Parts: sequence; C-alpha cells; structure tokens
Amino acid sequence: MHTSAKRKKASTFVKPNCSNKTGSWRSQRPVIDVARCVGCATCERVCPDSAAKVGRDKKAHINYDYCKGCGICANECPVKCIKMEKE
Repeated sequence: MHTSAKRKKASTFVKPNCSNKTGSWRSQRPVIDVARCVGCATCERVCPDSAAKVGRDKKAHINYDYCKGCGICANECPVKCIKMEKE
C-alpha cells in the first residue's frame, strides 16, 4: 500500500528573536572581556542556543535573553576572554 504523505523536516532552527526567551532561569552568565576577544567566532559556533554572536566590531556579544549559562562558550574560547559569573 502506497501513501503520499509528506516527510517532516528533521528540525527547524528557531532564531533568537522570537518570543521563546529562555535566559531568565540561568544561575551563571558569560561575561566577555572585549579587549581580549579576537573575534574568532568559536563561541558563536559552539553555543547551543545561538546566543553568542560576533558583531560588526569583530567582538563577541551575548544575547542574555536566550543564554542559558551552560558555559560552553567560556570553556571553548581559545583566548579565555569569556568568564562565567554568578547571576
């Protein structure tokens, strides 16, 4: 028996400008020393919530509305310019 059901997409990326703000429950947050940031975008690549971005100024910035405080960006930063601080 053949059905012509459409396949579902594997997943849909939700850009962090929607109403799904999730950063209010974290216990720590990343703080960037922009003077030491080299703009390598490692934090942007490893952030599971797309909260870390490198801006036009070639420096990393965190959107705290969506950051969950997991610390991956701080752990992976090659120049260690991101430190986790308690909220």
